[in-house]
Amino acid sequence: MSLLVKASKHGQQIVQVTPESAGWTHVGFAAHRLAAGEQLSLGTGSRELCIVVLTGTVTVRAGEQTWADIGGRASVFEARSPYAVYVPLETQVSITASNAAEVALCSAPATTHRLARLIAPETMTRSVRGKGANTRYVCDILPQTAEADGLLVVEVLTPSGHSSSYPPHKHDNDNVPAESSLEETYYHRLNPEQGFAYQRVYTDDRSLDEAMAVENHDVVMVPRGYHPVTVPYGYDGYYLNVMAGPKRVWHFKNDPAHEWLMTK
Repeated sequence: MSLLVKASKHGQQIVQVTPESAGWTHVGFAAHRLAAGEQLSLGTGSRELCIVVLTGTVTVRAGEQTWADIGGRASVFEARSPYAVYVPLETQVSITASNAAEVALCSAPATTHRLARLIAPETMTRSVRGKGANTRYVCDILPQTAEADGLLVVEVLTPSGHSSSYPPHKHDNDNVPAESSLEETYYHRLNPEQGFAYQRVYTDDRSLDEAMAVENHDVVMVPRGYHPVTVPYGYDGYYLNVMAGPKRVWHFKNDPAHEWLMTK
């Protein structure tokens, strides 16, 4: 099965990954485009949900709570954090677009009943990672310091001609604190949108080794292995990461062949 999930160019649902379609246990992801006035309704069931308002403005209702007209970014490439909403298991949700919007639905199994909550942009940590042509800009939307059962959600901007998730690293071994086991999805956006980026997913023994050209709105699934991204000159890259696994901690191991780059 290919690790590349191609986006639909038409319709409300842009792309979807479920544990069943991915052949794994934890991570679920979907992205939807909503026209002004259009509504998306769902129940969380036995899973927790992080709704990320990628672009546009929406009203989110989760159970008896409502957050009106949240969002506001015209592009994911704006240098500001998104609005997000955390929703626990067994909750009915509706998302109504005030104007044209794009929303991401990030999910993982859950057992804890907690209150739904707004995750406001000003509460998110923004940071710069790497140096030189390895520089990228990170926004922690739902980090391991925030309450959740399994979900970790982060977005990353990778400038033109730069590499990201690099040096190559992996998190597929349940050996905390040296390394944690986390499934992961990458939801890619490109600016200008006709661009493409490259992502490789590979293991030490090369039993998994897949290189992909990803286009705007495509998803790459990372069940295991190293997973670097490179964005060609002239285009900026964005991706939204969703991670989840047996333990809600992010500990990674660099590819030993390329770890020398950390001291360069």
